[in-house]
Amino acid sequence: MSVSELAQASGMAISYISEIEKGRKYPKADKISALATAMQVDYDTLVSLKLSKKLEPISDLLRSKFLTEIPLELFGIDPSDLLELLAEAPAKVSAMVRTFMDIALSYNMSVERLYMTMLRSYQELHDNHFEEMEADADRFLAEFAPANTPVSETLLTNLLKTRYNITIQPFDPDEQPELASLRSVYRSETRVLHLNGRLAPQQRAYVLAREVGFQYLNLKVRPFAYAYVEADSFEQVLNNYKASYFAGAILIRRDMLLNRLTALFAQSTWNNDAFLSLINDCQATPERFFYRLSNMLPKYFGIDQLFFYRFNNTAGQNVFHLTKEMHLSRTQGPNGMVDEHFCRRWIAITILQELSSMQSDGTVSGAVCRAQLSTYADNGAQYLIVSVAHPHRPATQENMSVSMCFAVNDTLRQKMQFLADPNLLHRTVNEACERCGIFDCKERVAAPVVLQKKRQQEAMKAAMGRLK
Repeated sequence: MSVSELAQASGMAISYISEIEKGRKYPKADKISALATAMQVDYDTLVSLKLSKKLEPISDLLRSKFLTEIPLELFGIDPSDLLELLAEAPAKVSAMVRTFMDIALSYNMSVERLYMTMLRSYQELHDNHFEEMEADADRFLAEFAPANTPVSETLLTNLLKTRYNITIQPFDPDEQPELASLRSVYRSETRVLHLNGRLAPQQRAYVLAREVGFQYLNLKVRPFAYAYVEADSFEQVLNNYKASYFAGAILIRRDMLLNRLTALFAQSTWNNDAFLSLINDCQATPERFFYRLSNMLPKYFGIDQLFFYRFNNTAGQNVFHLTKEMHLSRTQGPNGMVDEHFCRRWIAITILQELSSMQSDGTVSGAVCRAQLSTYADNGAQYLIVSVAHPHRPATQENMSVSMCFAVNDTLRQKMQFLADPNLLHRTVNEACERCGIFDCKERVAAPVVLQKKRQQEAMKAAMGRLK
């Protein structure tokens, strides 16, 4: 029945029935009776606390914390619209909800992973740039570090101690190995920030700036460990992101970075050492620097076709683990392929192999930087990838590479003059060995089984089409 038909049969206004469907009105017994008569069902059918099997997934969704905990308005969704969708096609929506739940179970998706996936979607929706957070950082800098005074570890420590009454206490990961993977733990009841004693100066400054962010922005719902063990709510994940964004913004000033990037992009040739020098001048880790780039490039340079990823590798081994990725567009990237071997021509991987070799020879002890123009063999898409590799856990010989990847288009060519540099390394790449049709590739480490299966299916379909 349409809303107008139900309204006529029940003697109620169309607007009133619409409000019921949207969850804004709750009819009393006489109204429910009129609705039941109009729809030719028993009164008990409309007030039963048990739903049919088909509608159980919707019941689970409504009883869960999802609708109350996830700020749907962040994604431009009005909760009443969602309820209206549930009301208009409950069986179809129920099937969709069940499908998503089954997919999540099949891939063993945790609540934390779901929250992080939603956060990445939120970042991508806004090109990872939030002007209100930049304004908060500007206010902080104007108050505590004017005239381009650097935000030092000393300043941050003094602020935490004197303004926020927080005690800073280092811990030895050798004495507490269970905490070795954590950079910090904050105990709100004692107002003590416990810092990992093995942090590098740049890491320590960032952790302190992040804690200042929680206090300065008055973010009460928050994780208390970094990197945190679990997430209890999306608000906690979102507030953690806000404090992290704030920390990056006060440590790497917007105006300074924009000026340096403009000068770098104007160069006619690419210089690995100059890029490393810029990172060092910002007193940031390569990962933190790239992340700050992702805040600036879409907004101020119009470069929004980009993605970021991080690989870990034990020196001397041919196993590479993708440990982090962020896409700000539908660009081609690793996309978390399971049980496949990433293309060994990617600069993110070759730079780790190079670093391992240099460490073995004793020719380097710090970070190395390389840039590469990569053209995908399958579709011809071209990307500029800038990658920095450095020791991650020297005691275990684990290295890390972080890479920022840019789709080569007219905007990028206009902004980055060094793209025309003939000495810039250029290679043909692909996604994974299992999908790759470059059969004479010397770097291949696995047979193209996925590609072969795809071609077999295409041949079978062609043969079916020839049948008469």
